[in-house]
Amino acid sequence: MEATIALRLPREASSVPFIRHLLDTALRSLGVIPPVRDDIRIILSEACSNVVRHAAPSSNYTVSASVDEERCTIKITDHGGGFDPDDVGEAPRTAEHGRGLQIMRALADDMRVTPVDHGSEVSVEKTLRFVEGAPARALHCPLGDR
Repeated sequence: MEATIALRLPREASSVPFIRHLLDTALRSLGVIPPVRDDIRIILSEACSNVVRHAAPSSNYTVSASVDEERCTIKITDHGGGFDPDDVGEAPRTAEHGRGLQIMRALADDMRVTPVDHGSEVSVEKTLRFVEGAPARALHCPLGDR
């Protein structure tokens, strides 16, 4: 089983809860356990909120999410000028803002920031765990059947 969605969204605050709800609904339908879905919702919220706050002058951004039997891979791409994650210092634990990258790194199994044409792509991976009898397990198709 492999499922992929990709959306171009306006760089507006209202896009964040929309994509978060859409992906969470898909993961819940596949039978992903709640703690893993919680981590993915937080990661996605942080990444998309960063785009909304910092990716000017871009008017939109793209979110793609791929799910297979083992992991969820999310890519958030913008064309807002880009940034170097090494230049982003670590915010104090009590800070109200500036901890998004730290939070995403703590919750994801892997995270990369890559420069793209006049912007950035944040790619995160999270290992999935499923409830007993999850619909995703019934959709299993061996890799050789592609």
